[in-house]
Amino acid sequence: MTRNDPRNVPRREAARLVAGKGRYTDDIDAGDVGHIAFVRSPYPHARINRMNCDAARVAPGVIAVITADDLSAVCKPWETRLALLPTHLSPEQIPLARDEACWQGEAVVAIVATTRAQAEDACERVEIDWTELPAIADLDNAAAEDAPPVKSGMRNNLGLDHSINTGDPDAAFRDAATVVEHDFTFSRQTGVTLEPRTILASFDPRIRELVIQHSHQAPHQMREVFSAQLGLPLSAVRVVAPDVGGAFGMKLCAYPDEMAVAAIAVLLGRPVKFCADRLESFVSDNHAREARVRGRLAVDTDGKLLAMDVAVLSGFGAYASHPRGSAGEGLQAVHMIAAPYQLAHYRGRVRGYFQNKVPSGILRAVGQPLACTVTEQLLDLAARKIGLDPADFRRRNYADADDKPARSAAGIVLSQLSLRRCHDRLLALMDYDGLRRRQTELRGEKCYRGIGFAAFIEQTGVGSQLYGPQNVRVSAQEACRLTVEADGRVRCATSVTDQGQGTRTGLLQILAQELGVAPDTIEIVTGDTQVTPLGGGAWASRGIALGGEATLRAARRLKSNVLTIAGSLLQADPASLQLQGGVVCNAAGLAQMSLADIATIVSFRSHLVPLDDIPDLEVVESFAPRNTPYIAANGIQAAHVEVDPELGTIRVLDFWVVDDCGRVINPMLVDEQIRSGVVQGIGAALYEQCIYGADGQLENGSLADYLVPMAGEMPDIRIAHMETPTATTTLGARGVGEAGTVGAAAAIWTAVNDALAPFGATMTEQPFTPEHVLDRLAQADAGDQLRPT
Repeated sequence: MTRNDPRNVPRREAARLVAGKGRYTDDIDAGDVGHIAFVRSPYPHARINRMNCDAARVAPGVIAVITADDLSAVCKPWETRLALLPTHLSPEQIPLARDEACWQGEAVVAIVATTRAQAEDACERVEIDWTELPAIADLDNAAAEDAPPVKSGMRNNLGLDHSINTGDPDAAFRDAATVVEHDFTFSRQTGVTLEPRTILASFDPRIRELVIQHSHQAPHQMREVFSAQLGLPLSAVRVVAPDVGGAFGMKLCAYPDEMAVAAIAVLLGRPVKFCADRLESFVSDNHAREARVRGRLAVDTDGKLLAMDVAVLSGFGAYASHPRGSAGEGLQAVHMIAAPYQLAHYRGRVRGYFQNKVPSGILRAVGQPLACTVTEQLLDLAARKIGLDPADFRRRNYADADDKPARSAAGIVLSQLSLRRCHDRLLALMDYDGLRRRQTELRGEKCYRGIGFAAFIEQTGVGSQLYGPQNVRVSAQEACRLTVEADGRVRCATSVTDQGQGTRTGLLQILAQELGVAPDTIEIVTGDTQVTPLGGGAWASRGIALGGEATLRAARRLKSNVLTIAGSLLQADPASLQLQGGVVCNAAGLAQMSLADIATIVSFRSHLVPLDDIPDLEVVESFAPRNTPYIAANGIQAAHVEVDPELGTIRVLDFWVVDDCGRVINPMLVDEQIRSGVVQGIGAALYEQCIYGADGQLENGSLADYLVPMAGEMPDIRIAHMETPTATTTLGARGVGEAGTVGAAAAIWTAVNDALAPFGATMTEQPFTPEHVLDRLAQADAGDQLRPT
């Protein structure tokens, strides 16, 4: 046994941690859940000189006071590594900070008490002697050669340096008829999920089993993580992620404070619970999107795209998100550039830096909104400069990947696209010509409206080629186990999880239609590693694209088994039989026997089945794309906005989306997924930002100051579809969960800048606050740009 093996924790050591009780943990009622609150660092970077927890230990209701030294007995440190990105090497992490805190909000001490209120009160009694250290918050400061390290022992703050070069961009820029360039600043955001992060951990020391109830997207991933860090066999760890109230990718990583909760359960041998409140969520939930981009675009005399050159600076925060890393945002920002368009020459570089801020991680669409915004805004600037209509300019440059697979200039795999069909449908849906005429009329009345477009590619159904080569233990497959119970009901255990997308409803529809049974006779079980087959869970728009495919394959196999058994009992050719309404019918459509009859015979009177080998009434199928890293979806969005140049305010009047997600299983669920993504994208463009001071302190860490889009501020979002079933799967469905978010912010950028075009002003920083709008108008005036007449 190693030092980190939980079996090495002496009983008396565990008893010492149970503050003021003077008894072993086994004497505590195992059903009495201890509530955890954390003492978090008030500084973005500080040395911990001394801690005094004596007063906290004797506070009312306190069960235990836990520090990093206590948890070192049961939890190993971890270091997030990506095999193909050696520069993305995160500092070593442990559940609670020891000696040094590296961001404002990092957990330092855990208090376990009878109630959450008592735990929070005890936190106030912990005395910590701090020495503030230099804090690196700004990206430029983090990148400086003489920058102090974000954490002691680091050589520098560089966490990623990755480049792409296709064709000869230098020659293309040199020979271009037109070149445009623009700077972009994207502010930090966070997920603001309806349900905050929550974890309930229970460890039974008698049988050495850990059960975790977790608000998370990937229970099988977390089973791997808890097993590895706590030194427990996989068979001794069960993770249950029931209905989760929103996630957006934010609930895909292993958070240090949640790791602490699991470790505390093992250490104390009793159930413990932590639920992040809204205030601490802002300084502990992963952030995302922080980036600065410089982009250039070269165009020929016919309005054809020639080359792009993009440089991205990406902010990682204090540590890389475990186990998937924090590089995804920046990598996607450079690789998804110009994905919907024909482009022969491209140069992209992304550099990511650690900072004394909340770690960054995954947020809905991961870097794709940044790439889409940069691409679409540069296209608009070029169209304006050469005098082409922005809609026509896009249409003549769309990628040709209707039938055979192709690659974008940055290496993105494209196949079976419908960009031109989506484009034409959108112009008709929005009455584009009429909107342009009305825009011109209103400008004569000093009313400034803008129309913006954003064509997009959405990476969906991601397979093993994303994390597998990086040696990250994240399952790429989705799986389905179907069982016909003795009463004829069907039980479906799926690896796909549900965070409000309605995935289970979609799977239910597939099963009911394929098996020929009523939906109310099907039970869907999800989110429990003990009863569901191994799979990745819901992320990267995989739920129906991959989970639905596995379900369809399982349903077809189970149906074949049922009809084979029925054929043997009825002395009929199975091919002449069919399942309808839970009943086996013959070729004439006459009912012969029910599914319950077959299940009863197989379960209890199998001797009546005249087959040497009776097919199973329980089947398991899994699916992951093998010949492509993902399944590409596509579409186009448009926004119609009005800008008040006197107040700097922006009103979104209308929004349209034409999306091609392949076969649509449930139109209502698909449309609402798109709408929710659009709202999230509008929030990014106009409202949401984590504001940090130069000292690394978060200045708006509450919902009173961090603005999110509200229903009254949102326009009608009109949606239409093209349906191009993907040839990658039998089901033909592509993902759709991130489509709205990929393009919405870009459509707002291009629409707002279209509205400001008469002033010669162009927005550069997201979100578009009234102050920023007025600043850009003032700078246009100062640059001798004429006010509109």
